[in-house]
Amino acid sequence: MRKFYLLILGFLIFQPFHSQVQEQNIEMKGLITKEMNAFSKKMITYNTNPNTLNYDLQYQRMNVSLDPAVYNISGSVTSHFKPNQSMGSIYFDLSDILVVSQVEYHGTNLIFQQLPTKEIKIDFPASIPANTLDSLTIHYSGAPSAGNAFTTTTQSGTPILCTLSEPYGAQDWFPTKQSMNDKIERFDFKITTPSQYNVAANGKLMSETTLPGSQKLTFWRTAYPTAAYLIALSITNFVKLNDTMGNPPFPFVNYIYPSTQANAASMANIEWTKQIMNTFETYFGPYPFRNEKYGHMEFKFNGGMEHQTMSSMGSWSKGLIAHELAHQWFGDKVTCGAWNDIWLNEGFATFGAGLANEKLLMTPAEFKNFLLGEINNITSASDGSTYVPDSELASVSRIFSNRLTYAKGAYILRMIKWILGDDAFYQAVRDYHGRPNLAYSYARTADFNASLLQSTGKDFTGFFNDWLYGEGYPTYTTKWKQTGNNIFFKVSQTQSNASVSFFEMPLPVKVNGAGGQTAYFVLNNTSNNQGFLEAVSFPVTSVEFNYDYQILEKNSIVVQDNTLSVSSVEKDDFALYPNPAKNELYLKGVDRSVDYSIHAVDGKLVRKDKYVPGKAIGISELVPGTYIFSVKEQSVKFIKH
Repeated sequence: MRKFYLLILGFLIFQPFHSQVQEQNIEMKGLITKEMNAFSKKMITYNTNPNTLNYDLQYQRMNVSLDPAVYNISGSVTSHFKPNQSMGSIYFDLSDILVVSQVEYHGTNLIFQQLPTKEIKIDFPASIPANTLDSLTIHYSGAPSAGNAFTTTTQSGTPILCTLSEPYGAQDWFPTKQSMNDKIERFDFKITTPSQYNVAANGKLMSETTLPGSQKLTFWRTAYPTAAYLIALSITNFVKLNDTMGNPPFPFVNYIYPSTQANAASMANIEWTKQIMNTFETYFGPYPFRNEKYGHMEFKFNGGMEHQTMSSMGSWSKGLIAHELAHQWFGDKVTCGAWNDIWLNEGFATFGAGLANEKLLMTPAEFKNFLLGEINNITSASDGSTYVPDSELASVSRIFSNRLTYAKGAYILRMIKWILGDDAFYQAVRDYHGRPNLAYSYARTADFNASLLQSTGKDFTGFFNDWLYGEGYPTYTTKWKQTGNNIFFKVSQTQSNASVSFFEMPLPVKVNGAGGQTAYFVLNNTSNNQGFLEAVSFPVTSVEFNYDYQILEKNSIVVQDNTLSVSSVEKDDFALYPNPAKNELYLKGVDRSVDYSIHAVDGKLVRKDKYVPGKAIGISELVPGTYIFSVKEQSVKFIKH
C-alpha cells in the first residue's frame, strides 16, 4: 500500500512545493494508520496457510448482491481448482462471521465445517486425483467483520461500499486462498445492486444489465493472475469517465464522485496520469495490464491502494497517483512472496513516486532537497532492517515503517541504480518483472537478487546482506591531498549499528578547481582506511562527497590534509602506465607479487589475478572504457582504448 511515499521537507525553498508535500504527507499518514488498524486485526503468523497448499486456485466467479446502504453481502463464489496431490477435502480462507448455507458440487451438497481459524473445510464424497480440474460453489451471507476489508459509509450524503483487503482481509468478504504462493488466474465479478449505483472493479467491464425491481447486474472480468488481496470493488453513484492512454492506446477508466468531477484540480491530476504512465513505460517497460485497462475508483480511505488494473483512491495528489501506478508493475504484476519482503512492493512504488518527482514534478534543486529529506528520515534512527524478520511480523508499526519499508526500500534501489548506472539498472528492472518465473507471480528478495545477477553479471548478495538484512548506515571521513597532477584520497568508515561490519560501496566524489573546473571519481571502497590515487589536471580547491545523494550515509565529512601520508603511493610513485592503454599495462611502485583486481566503474568485477613485478598486465580483451585497478588499499583508474 501506498501510505507513505514522500517526506515533509521543512527546509524547502519553494513554499508552494512545501505545501504540496505537506498535503501529500498528511494523506499518506492517514492511510498508514488505517492500514495498521486493519493489520492488527488480521495479522497471523503465516505467509501461507498450510491447509491450502495442496491445490492451485485457477478461477473464481463472485455472484453476490450488494447495497451500499446495507452492511451485508449475500450470494455465492464458484471456485475452479486443480489438486497437486490426491485430496479428500479442501480448505478455503473465510471468516466464520459469514454464514455458509450450502456447498454445491456436481449437483449435490457437500458436508462442510466453518472453523474458528477463519477457514471452511469441505469434504468430498471421494478423493480427487492430482491434476484434475474441478469446481464447487459456496453460498454464503452475512455482515462482514468491521474493518477496512469491507466498508460502507457515505460520500456527499450518498452511500458507498468499498473494499481494501491487504493483507489478510479478503477472507472477510469472500471465500478464497490468501497464501502468498498462488494467484487466481481469472476472476469474474457479477454484482447485483440497486440500479442507481455503479460498480467499479478489477479488469474489463463486460456488461451492465437492467433487472426487474430496479436492480442492475454489473459484470467485470479480469484474465490476469491476481493475488487475493488485490481483488476489490467500490460501489456508489460514480461518474464514469472512459478514455484511452498509451501508445498504442488502451482504456483509461475512472469511476469518480460527482464532487470530484466538479473539482478542476482533481480532474487535472487525473488527466496527468497519462504523463506518468508514459514515463513509467519508458523506464519500467509496457504497462502490465494493457489488454484490460488502467484507471481509478474512489473510496473512503485516506491515500490509495494499488488494486490491480484500477487503483482505489482517497485523494488525487500527483505523488499518490504515481505511487499507485508504479505498484501495477511492482506489487501487482510481481507481488512480494511473503510479507517479510514487502519492500519489493513498497520500496519499488516509493522509488516510482521519486522517479515522478525527478522527471516531471521537481527542479533538480527540489529533487536534491527531496533526497536529503529521505536520507534524514532513514538515518533518524541507527537501527532496523528493511527486511522484516519473522519475529517482528506481529508489529504493526514495524511492517509498515515508512522509514524502513518505504523510504529505505526505495533508497536501496537508488543505490543499486548508482552501482549499475541508469541504463543497466532500468534494463535489469524490466528483466525482473518480465522473467517467466516471476511475471504475474510472486517474488522474494532472493529472486530479485538472482534476476539482477542474470541481467548484469553482478552478485548483490553482499550488498543485500549489508543494506537490506543488516541495520543502520555508514559515516565516512574522506581525507584528500593533491600532489602535482595527482590527488590522493584516504577513506575511513564507521557504522551506526554492529550488525554490519563494513558497507562496501562505490563512493561518489566530485573535485572542484578555482577556475570552475570539475572532475568526478568513483572510489571502489572495499576496506577501511583505503587509499585511492587519481589523476587531476587542475589545482583542486574543494572536494564534495556524495554530491548527488547517490548513497545512504550520515554526518560524513571531507578534510583537506596536506600532512596526509600517502605511504607507498607517495614513496614509490604508485601508478599504472601507459594510461590510457590499448593492450598492456605496467605497474609502478610495487616490487612484490600481490593480488590485484580490475573493476568496471559500475563496480562489476572484471578480473582477479596476481601481479608479477616487471611483467606486463594484458588488457587486450577488455572492452574499451574506464576501469579501476586495485592492489590492497591502493586503487587507480585507467582508460582502455
